Amino acid sequence: MASTHEFQHTVGKTASFSGTALHTGEKVSLKLHPASPDHGIKFKRKDLQDEPTIDARINNLKTVERATTIGEGSVRVHTVEHVLAALWAMGVDNAIVEMDANEPPIGDGSAQPYVDLVKKAGVAAQEEPRKFFDVRDPMHVESKTGALLVLLPDDKFRISCTQAGPDNRFAQFLSTEITPAIFERTIAPARTFVYYEDVQPLMEKNLIKGGSLENAIVVRGEAVLSKEPLRFADEFVRHKILDVIGDLALVGRRIRGHLVAVKPGHAANADLARSISREQAQRSALSVTRAVPRGDGGFDTDAVMQILPHRFPFLMVDRIISFESETKCVGVKTVTINEPFFQGHFPGHPVMPGVMQVEAMAQVASILLFKLAKTTSRIGYFMSADGVKFRKPVLPGDTIFIHAELTKSRGERLAKAKCHCVVNDAVVSEGELMFTFLDR
Repeated sequence: MASTHEFQHTVGKTASFSGTALHTGEKVSLKLHPASPDHGIKFKRKDLQDEPTIDARINNLKTVERATTIGEGSVRVHTVEHVLAALWAMGVDNAIVEMDANEPPIGDGSAQPYVDLVKKAGVAAQEEPRKFFDVRDPMHVESKTGALLVLLPDDKFRISCTQAGPDNRFAQFLSTEITPAIFERTIAPARTFVYYEDVQPLMEKNLIKGGSLENAIVVRGEAVLSKEPLRFADEFVRHKILDVIGDLALVGRRIRGHLVAVKPGHAANADLARSISREQAQRSALSVTRAVPRGDGGFDTDAVMQILPHRFPFLMVDRIISFESETKCVGVKTVTINEPFFQGHFPGHPVMPGVMQVEAMAQVASILLFKLAKTTSRIGYFMSADGVKFRKPVLPGDTIFIHAELTKSRGERLAKAKCHCVVNDAVVSEGELMFTFLDR
């Protein structure tokens, strides 16, 4: 049996606190609620109609200018990095962060208020094992601003960070393992710092209405301006480590590796989080069984054709090979040189059109939705596709394994599914699809 810290954790009970939002200057209250295993961290906008939630995952990242903003559709939550850093470093895997504004309270500019909140709520173990990303090979990200992040194999999560301001002012270095006790004592109290020349235009535009010397350190020339003295001689590099932890929390898995970060920033941190997520997606594809089972685990071609209205040359699913759960299934499509689209799509270099891969995903997702609804009296119409990416060409002779997972359903009319196509153990395409249902 795994030791207790290898299990997922949530907060023990609901806890809340209030404060001022940095960019709007408005009063905001934030509540932490327990959540079920595999739920992850989700932000809930209590102030909006239907109280929408946003999954704190890298594919929902919207902007990284000065702070990390996540969103789904038109809904946004700004400056999430300090909340995420505290939850993640204190060992919380699953929680709902409910807010009555678009930004959490800034507190004193550190993660200390959120650590206090987690301690107030308590941390409770759950029965599901934790999900880890183990670094196998070095990964690195470089940016034009001079940021360099290198992730190396390690059996713990460790960060070695070098911070340097404009003209290399206030260069600082710190290397530390990240555990709840170390984070609480040495990283969480480190406050946000800004350079006067960077924030002056923001102040002139009235953009940081909640900002003051009580919740940030302002560096002007060689002078450090703040309401209270520095909490650590190297407070700046500690805050950079805090931000890195918060941004990498968007991976949604515990990282076991040693991050060497030189002049990190939100944009570079986000690039690394994306790289980790891509690598994880490829590993997940590898772990799926590649044998095509016979028998009751899925649907044969006849059963597929009873559900889908499509016929040659537009039926893009040969079989459904498994229903992994109520909300997940895998279909298969064998691509041959006889496909009609090869005659007109790069005839000298036959490549399966990306739009056909999206169609295959939509058809597999439709079958999943019909199985859930237990009726074929309605037709699922494909409405939109978000985050569609084509990673590798699909060629004649390839067998595509099409994975679909239902992520949201609203009543009996709307549904959303996350899909990806795998060939030879590599993800070749992916996207999030939305459907509506109409009676036949």
